Amino acid sequence: MVKKEIVSADKLKKELEESKAKLTLLNKKSIHSVKAKPKKKEAKKKIEVKKLETKKTEASKLEARKTEAKKKEAKKKAEAKKKAEAKKKEAKKKAEAKKKAEAKKKAEAKKKAEAKKKEEEAKKKEEEAKKKEEEAKKTYEEELEEQLTEEEITGFQIDRTDMDRLSNKVCEIVAGYETEGMFQSELWKKLKLSSRDGSRLALKLERMGMISREKILENGRWTYKLIIKRSPVSTSSLEGAPCLTCPVEAQCSIDGEISPKTCKLIDDWVRIESKHSN
Repeated sequence: MVKKEIVSADKLKKELEESKAKLTLLNKKSIHSVKAKPKKKEAKKKIEVKKLETKKTEASKLEARKTEAKKKEAKKKAEAKKKAEAKKKEAKKKAEAKKKAEAKKKAEAKKKAEAKKKEEEAKKKEEEAKKKEEEAKKTYEEELEEQLTEEEITGFQIDRTDMDRLSNKVCEIVAGYETEGMFQSELWKKLKLSSRDGSRLALKLERMGMISREKILENGRWTYKLIIKRSPVSTSSLEGAPCLTCPVEAQCSIDGEISPKTCKLIDDWVRIESKHSN
């Protein structure tokens, strides 16, 4: 058993006071520590709150900037849309104006074409009326033809003139123009015939089937073109006619047993001459 050392009262008192002082000091430190700790927490909390508020403020500013950016973007799109619509409206307006101009141009062209057509029709009618009026006018030959009988036409003679020779001459000249024919006025000048004699001669030759007359409007006046139908028999062909040397020519007559209608020699001669003339 360990024996405790007996301590004096003063020493014990002194130790007690020292312990009390230590305890007081410890209490002070403890109180200070307890008081300091909440202050730090509060400060930390304040810092965190401040940070949170800063973040919230920044987030709010960022949201505001985003909202503003969205508004600007929306405004920009609205303006672009407005411009596009205005441009579209302008293009539509121009297209309508162009369409109207084209329609107006077409209408004017149609009007002009119709006016031109009417003018041409009127001119054509006028020409037709004039032509009918001219056609209604009788030529000298037509009036002469009405006045003369068939006998007077076919039996036409010019004093002291060989009509057969003159007829052949006319046919030879006209035949030179072939199918084109020639104006009768030119022929009368060549033959030095008057219009009356020339017209009567043309009527006679037409009746004989030697020529044809074509009525034609020349320089506003009606006249005739003479076209050959049957070439005249030349003198050389007459020289070969069988009648000139026929031994039974004296017995030949139209209605007789020996007749030109049934003569084989004449048939052969006509056939040969037709070939030569062609």
